[in-house]
Amino acid sequence: MSEDAARNLRRDAESPTRRAPRRRPHTAPGDASDAATSARLIVHRTHPGEGEGVSLDFTAIDFETANSSSASACAVGLARVRGGRIVATAGWLIRPPEGHDRFFELNIGIHGIRPEHVAGAKGWSEQLDDIAAFAGADVLVAHNAGFDMAVLRRACAATGDICPPYRYACSLQLARRTYDLPSYRLPIVAAEAGFAEFRHHDATADAAASAAIMIDAARRWNAPDIDALAAASRIRICEIDTAVAAAA
Repeated sequence: MSEDAARNLRRDAESPTRRAPRRRPHTAPGDASDAATSARLIVHRTHPGEGEGVSLDFTAIDFETANSSSASACAVGLARVRGGRIVATAGWLIRPPEGHDRFFELNIGIHGIRPEHVAGAKGWSEQLDDIAAFAGADVLVAHNAGFDMAVLRRACAATGDICPPYRYACSLQLARRTYDLPSYRLPIVAAEAGFAEFRHHDATADAAASAAIMIDAARRWNAPDIDALAAASRIRICEIDTAVAAAA
């Protein structure tokens, strides 16, 4: 999700009627080796320039939304990083929560996903387990992470699910601390990090691009792990406030 698009989509057209959060058991973040049996399109691959003297473990994530509501998740992409290398990616379509499932032409124009594409997809409640299984206990990383964490929080609030209390970091904030660029949109920063010519607004490709930025920045900051990278670059690793998510 680009920075400009994220700003357009951040306006939250939440349904006025919300259900109280329900205690739905889901897979708690654990060992990411339990990676989702239902996570489709898992690909093992390595990209040039990765893993040069860094030892990073995290999961990058990207959401696409059906409309201006942050709860309207219609696709997710994930990229797992181990030892400073992308070792697995996954992505799938999501049927947005009821009341947040209208597709705006603006959003369709950005990512190309239409209502008929998600008609047979699992809903958010069913797919939350898949996301948690892939990410495990990792720090999540996203480009403009505030947008993607809002999707997690507000989709959970819309369905009554408990939002996992992930720690997260923002590759956009890191890029502004690391590179001198005319724009910090994802394609421009990813190209500077050596990850060029990917399909922007494909959720899996965007997650991999965000991961590549973190890996390249860690090399430039000579940071051995994500906490050291945050300290060196003076960015924050935040945590999703599940109390806020429940009240959203």
